[in-house]
Amino acid sequence: MSTVTGTVPASELGEFLRTRRDALLPEESGIASHGVRRVPGLRREELAQLAGVSVAYYTRLEQGQSIAASDSILDALARALRLRDDERTHLFELARPRPARRRRPPRPEHATAGGLQLLDAMTDVPALILGRRNDVLAWNRLGHALLAGHLSFDAPQDPAQRPNVIRMLFLDRHTRELYRNWDDEAALVVASLRFVAAHYPDDRALAELVGELSMNSPEFAALWAKHVVKLCSSGTKHLHHPEVGDLDPHYQALHLPDAEGQRLLAHTAPAGSGSASALRLLAGASSPA
Repeated sequence: MSTVTGTVPASELGEFLRTRRDALLPEESGIASHGVRRVPGLRREELAQLAGVSVAYYTRLEQGQSIAASDSILDALARALRLRDDERTHLFELARPRPARRRRPPRPEHATAGGLQLLDAMTDVPALILGRRNDVLAWNRLGHALLAGHLSFDAPQDPAQRPNVIRMLFLDRHTRELYRNWDDEAALVVASLRFVAAHYPDDRALAELVGELSMNSPEFAALWAKHVVKLCSSGTKHLHHPEVGDLDPHYQALHLPDAEGQRLLAHTAPAGSGSASALRLLAGASSPA
């Protein structure tokens, strides 16, 4: 398969440009739309005009036949496509991939000592440490009880059997039933995975995870094909927990320094809220005897 440069397939850049172009309505860009249009969004010539490049050049770029887009051209395309900051970063990473390196067998990730100390100190907050592939490297009692009480608490200790939150979301029935808005959660995690995959193009285990999920989950495959990108570090999860019922904890992802993409995911709820009461009930139920 041809590549733009480095290790990212040319089709990745082209697909991202095409899907963002398809998603942008003409009226959003100040383009008058007359009659029946044969494309869902902007035509190539319309986007090229907005970005100030020739149609022939943009076509080559979208088809992966041009490998020398300057920063000014990429900036112009990002503005014309109305990309968010995370989408703009993704565009540059696809157009400027890292030099190709031989893929080595993936090595198991291990939570950093500093991350584990922080996790141990969070006794009243559901928290877990995720690797860059979304493997659970560690969790505290309350984090385990909130998101995966049907699994063994010791499961993250075995690198070969570690839970992976994306695999669980798509392939584990219990996890699927946990989310009241499963469709929204699924779309969000796939968009986030897209961002990470472009940042680590040489990660064989990450590529294998994408392949596994694409083969075993038509829903994942459909979302992956949309090429939506979003870096999400905070928000609200809408859960239906089997022990404490509905709750809506806020989450915050704290990226750990010098940890190659590891992050600590913490969940909280406003004082006096029903979700805070549910978390207290869950804490009592999950406390070791």
